[in-house]
Amino acid sequence: MGKNRLEMFSDGVIAIIITIMVLELRGPHEFSFEALQPLGPKLLSYVLSFVTIGIFWSHHHHLLHAVHHVNRAVLWANLHFLFWLSLIPSVTAWMGEHQFHRVPVAVYGAVVLMVGVSYRLLEQVLVKFHDKESMLARSVGQNLKAWFSFAAYAAAIPLAFVAEWLTMVIYFGVAALWLLPDKRLEGGAVEAD
Repeated sequence: MGKNRLEMFSDGVIAIIITIMVLELRGPHEFSFEALQPLGPKLLSYVLSFVTIGIFWSHHHHLLHAVHHVNRAVLWANLHFLFWLSLIPSVTAWMGEHQFHRVPVAVYGAVVLMVGVSYRLLEQVLVKFHDKESMLARSVGQNLKAWFSFAAYAAAIPLAFVAEWLTMVIYFGVAALWLLPDKRLEGGAVEAD
């Protein structure tokens, strides 16, 4: 089957996820700069999650651009990815509301780790469905950035119970790493046309 419905559905779900997240940001009831101070953790949580979702959306876009067809296994792998991604607004709100308390910070990391794992699974299902020698397989390949990210999140989750601020630095660092240019899928997407 074609990939268009999968792309449209995924884009719609991701747009809703971002919309839900921004609706959690409510302005203060007072008219002063001091009233904005308690919103700092919520805004910082939102920025982290918005960038994280944007990174996954961008990579998802390039991944699907590199394929022409999908099957049932791909549909379910994509739903698995969207399931974990859809939990981000809840853990973002929880983490911001409780000003980076260790438990929400750890749970946030666990959710984002599972988003990454489910995305990697989606990549592997797509490669298995297509020819293992295809441009997609070469584009996905061994992703050292992904493995580094998995290790960083796996280390950061228990670290949240010792130093929440250091865990947040790791989360922002991993996001910054993914903002660096990554030609793996962009090159494959170009050649897929």
